[in-house]
Amino acid sequence: MIIRGNESVLVQGITGKQGTFWSGHMRDYGTNIIGGVNPKKAGTQHMDLPVWGTAVDAAKEQAIDASILFIPPLGVKAAVLDAVEAGIRKIVVLTEHIPVQDVMYFVAAADEAGAKIIGPNTAGLVTTGESMVGFMPAFNERIFKKGSVGVISRSGSLGTLICLNLVQEGLGISSFVGIGGDPIIGTTTRDALEALDRDADTTAIALIGEIGGTMEEEASEYAQTMTKPIACFIAGSAAPAGKKMGHAGAIVMGSRGSFASKKSALEAAGVSVEATPSGVARFLKEASAS
Repeated sequence: MIIRGNESVLVQGITGKQGTFWSGHMRDYGTNIIGGVNPKKAGTQHMDLPVWGTAVDAAKEQAIDASILFIPPLGVKAAVLDAVEAGIRKIVVLTEHIPVQDVMYFVAAADEAGAKIIGPNTAGLVTTGESMVGFMPAFNERIFKKGSVGVISRSGSLGTLICLNLVQEGLGISSFVGIGGDPIIGTTTRDALEALDRDADTTAIALIGEIGGTMEEEASEYAQTMTKPIACFIAGSAAPAGKKMGHAGAIVMGSRGSFASKKSALEAAGVSVEATPSGVARFLKEASAS
């Protein structure tokens, strides 16, 4: 779930309004976009890039490391399966409101093929100074400045805020991983934590979680094995029990998934759980100075 500047990216849905707009920003940032997909415009050019009818067709002409989908909800399943068949191993699914049964199907298909889904309902990925694959404001240096803090977030807006807070504290971001806010996603908090732990450019990690689900508790098991400092903010601490708040995944059932459960598990693993995103940035600044 880290995409480097030299990795090739295919944009599925490149000719649409959002696909065009964000492909321009991604390419300007340095992302190696090699073309796009639109079955109705195969064989044409868009943004001076080739357009193929399918990802499979594109893969016959180009080596493709990653794809990003600007596809409406009911078309995502077919698009992901096309990318998987094309042999693409990193697939960024921005779309929300995808039928749950479709998500279950294509996540399982990707797993079986050895591909990794980031999302659905993700703001995407940023490797600062190299690539942005999604719609995070990587081009704004007040928010994304090159540094050594890896950021993991279920929320795009909170992820943007923590990046801003880190830069305001004089730190910078190595990579941002937006895992997505839906209840079923292809990359978990633990998956992202493991990737940033392996990343040589990352020396500390800012984790933005939410109430609901058990991903933060499961990630805490791996966090116990790490030496890189981790600070976490968990959104939804004041949410009423049993009430869905914000993202589709943010609902607490029983004791697991509650703020107290997540905080307890993370702190037991040596993670500093802060009351605010700015507190995360301050903690990591102090950790970097020690």
